[in-house]
Amino acid sequence: MKRYLPTRAQDLATLVIVLAWLGYVVLAVAWGLQSYRSSIQAAEDRVAAASLVVATHAEWVNAFASQSTRRIAAIAVGEDVREWDIAEGVANAIEGLPSSAKVYIVDAEGNTRFSTDPDVQPINITDRAYFRALKEGAPEYVSSLLISRLNGEQIFVFSRRLERNGEFAGTVNLSLSAEIMKPIWDAVNLGGDFAVSFIRDDGQLVARYPKPDRPLDMSNYVLFTDYLKRAPTGTYTAAASPMDGVQRIVGYRKVATTPFVAIAAGDLGLLMRPFWNGVLVLAVFTAIACLGSLAAAWRIRSLVNAQERQSAELADALEQNQFLLREIHHRVKNNLQSVMSLVRLHLKGQEGSHALTDRIKAMVEVHQLIYKHDSYIAIEAGSLTRSVVEGVLASFGSSTSPTYVFEPAHVSNDRATSLALLVNEVVSNSLKYGSAKVGQSELWISLTSSDEPGFFWLEIRDNGPGFDNTTVHKGTGSKLIEGSVRQLDGTYGFSVANGSVFRAHLKLLD
Repeated sequence: MKRYLPTRAQDLATLVIVLAWLGYVVLAVAWGLQSYRSSIQAAEDRVAAASLVVATHAEWVNAFASQSTRRIAAIAVGEDVREWDIAEGVANAIEGLPSSAKVYIVDAEGNTRFSTDPDVQPINITDRAYFRALKEGAPEYVSSLLISRLNGEQIFVFSRRLERNGEFAGTVNLSLSAEIMKPIWDAVNLGGDFAVSFIRDDGQLVARYPKPDRPLDMSNYVLFTDYLKRAPTGTYTAAASPMDGVQRIVGYRKVATTPFVAIAAGDLGLLMRPFWNGVLVLAVFTAIACLGSLAAAWRIRSLVNAQERQSAELADALEQNQFLLREIHHRVKNNLQSVMSLVRLHLKGQEGSHALTDRIKAMVEVHQLIYKHDSYIAIEAGSLTRSVVEGVLASFGSSTSPTYVFEPAHVSNDRATSLALLVNEVVSNSLKYGSAKVGQSELWISLTSSDEPGFFWLEIRDNGPGFDNTTVHKGTGSKLIEGSVRQLDGTYGFSVANGSVFRAHLKLLD
């Protein structure tokens, strides 16, 4: 009997230790999976926000270059134009572009006739794709990454075709140094070995920072063969960069109305460092717990103390894990606001910066609702509309208390941004031009169902003086309204009935 009791106690201790270890392994695996998913999600959110910054710069560069070459082309083909007139017109056309921008006006034989480059040389460019494409009939062209024959620098070129009497008369070439990517790289600042790039939509690298050691054709890379075919924007993990072999998390975004795909690629090792630090802590803890368990197996009388110690350590580890998860979620929210902060920083004091900030706020509201409610397919349209309206009112410092009438409605995530931008523009216009002109402004917003599946009626009314929509100059806001309604497969109209009335029939669900 004396031998039975110790044996039974030893078996019980062994069983308790085994059960404790099984519980620990399950807990560690669950924590590891959750922590890994959260770390990946936080990293993807960060590079997605960074890709939006790169896309904004790409859109600006394309718009400015296209406008500049168009203005220069109009001057270059004029009758009896003097070289002084060309020089003055070119200087005005490229004002605002980086100082590295250089203009070359080339005749139909590929010879340079005018240039802002003080180091220009008599080099024939008929072998350059950006000349051949225009000679063959293309109205404009954006080159891939090139090496300048004048100074050996990495450049890319915007070209526009010149015509006289319907015949090819040469090209206007606007050369930009790849150094234009450095300020974008500084602004994004993902840390570690990260990179930002412009890639042409046929897969040709246009510009990158840090600078590449060679041009690159990515048309057969997974980004173009797979991801861009699925969605115009997104993230993925690259096991090895086709440029330098570095493992990165990539945020990509097809830049509308341009030939560019904007890329922000974060260093996977750096972005996942918090997770691996947690794994290291868990591994250290596991080693300590293992030694403690072995000692407990040999010393039955200390079983209770060892179990109590282990329980306390597990409780501490669980509390630490919960803290780390809260930190990760906090960083996700901050990342969603980083784009707006960068825009404020870069466009501070410039005309239109307030409107641009409000539009980005509207987009941020979409992401905040997706994160807040874990809604990865569709979000509540009324909540989104209310959040956007309240944001616009706060931005304008308005004391208006809107009246809302919302029927239950959801908007798919790929349409939510268009709805947010539409509401932002209409309410902003109402505050700027409508209800701001009356003593006590009022605003009514309704979202009601339609007979067509997936469609809803959006109505926004104010008590302003109203206006004649046919006489209103169509600026960026009007174009955004038209574009947003078009993306929502809808129709809209303005009317006057004791104030301005905006009414749109929109498809919110695919």
